[in-house]
Amino acid sequence: MGNHHHGSAEGVFEGQSVGYKRVLWLVIAVNGAMFAIEMAAGAFADSRALQADALDFLGDTATYAITLLAIGASLHTRASVALVKGISLAALGLWVLGTTAYEAVAPGLPKAEVMGIVGFLALAANLASVLLLLRYRAGDANVRSVWLCSRNDAIGNVAVVIAAGAVWLFGSAWPDLVVAAMISSLFLWSAASITRQAVGELRRSSIQRDPY
Repeated sequence: MGNHHHGSAEGVFEGQSVGYKRVLWLVIAVNGAMFAIEMAAGAFADSRALQADALDFLGDTATYAITLLAIGASLHTRASVALVKGISLAALGLWVLGTTAYEAVAPGLPKAEVMGIVGFLALAANLASVLLLLRYRAGDANVRSVWLCSRNDAIGNVAVVIAAGAVWLFGSAWPDLVVAAMISSLFLWSAASITRQAVGELRRSSIQRDPY
């Protein structure tokens, strides 16, 4: 089969592809722009779900930039970078979960129309990123973390749009808070997955460096 991926001796794609790097630059630009748009819209609409999703865009922008820097480095370096990304994603998830719990004490009513419009815009941006990254979804922990982040974003955006409809329909802030909590839980699940793979690759690199 004509596989365009350039990987290690084990056949694992490590990101060393001109096409992959171009895709990363493109999704970095998309995610950076959406972070600014969604954070401003979240503050305007008083929506915790939009703000949580905006932070996800920020985390992804940093993740993709770090991934670019790590491409071509040793397995130990790439796995270490992936481990840092996993820990950072977990911290982000815990922060969103904490702020959501705080807001649950006295929730304000978000602007459902703004949530819906921005949610659809974010969904379109993430679906574009997912389609661009689809052919690179398998690889080492560094590459796989990019795919997981983009896939999670698309799932989160669908949830934000649904929450906007529920806020409008029921006149309640709870759908917004529930979706924010779901997004943070998705952060934590992905963080655990990335961290497990990164730890495994670190162990393998240690064996390769010191087989005895």
